[in-house]
Amino acid sequence: MTNYILYAVLFAGVIASGSVVLFTRINSKTLKLILSFSGAYLFAITILHLIPEIYESASAKIGVYVLAGFLLQIFIEFFSEGIEHGHIHIHKQAESAFPLTMMLALSVHSFLEGMPLAGEWSETKQSLLIGIVLHNIPIAIALMSMLMQSHISNVKAFSWLIVFALMTPLGTITNTFIGESISIEGFSEKIMGMVIGIFLHISTTILFESGDEHRFNLVKFATIVAGMGLAILFI
Repeated sequence: MTNYILYAVLFAGVIASGSVVLFTRINSKTLKLILSFSGAYLFAITILHLIPEIYESASAKIGVYVLAGFLLQIFIEFFSEGIEHGHIHIHKQAESAFPLTMMLALSVHSFLEGMPLAGEWSETKQSLLIGIVLHNIPIAIALMSMLMQSHISNVKAFSWLIVFALMTPLGTITNTFIGESISIEGFSEKIMGMVIGIFLHISTTILFESGDEHRFNLVKFATIVAGMGLAILFI
């Protein structure tokens, strides 16, 4: 896959998902199912693809970076308010109170996710790309829903959506530049380790947070199985 196609897929996925909110209302049950599917896929590719590959190509100390990514995501969510896993918080005080801090945190999250996509294309990167696109669908919906319900115009709301859409491709471009221009031993493996930690936090939070009062939900369970099944296809 050429870089331009990669960037276009990442950008278009966010814009298309967020734009849906302009034309129809996505209810919370639908958003939760989309989250469950994307979370299950992220968790499955992390276990089936990313972790085995990173431990095969890097030293055992790479686990330190996995833990660092996990902790970094916890820190990021103090500022992003959990929008990465579908939490929507409406800020009605003033335009200036939103979305600067949250957008900065969300941008860091998305930027880091895009970095491992740099370099030579592989089946693992293909599954990672699908995971990021699926992961960004509920984020874009939640972000745009929040923006539409805040005290900002539709133009400003869509502008913030574009900013978010650019972050993941920018992460890929930055890591491509680092790989071509700066020699940092093990940099790509360390970044992948951190992203694995981020994915572990995000996916387990989505799958196991108590949104349904711990009751068995057949539709949600089937959605999770479907997400994991999609990841298994790429083994």
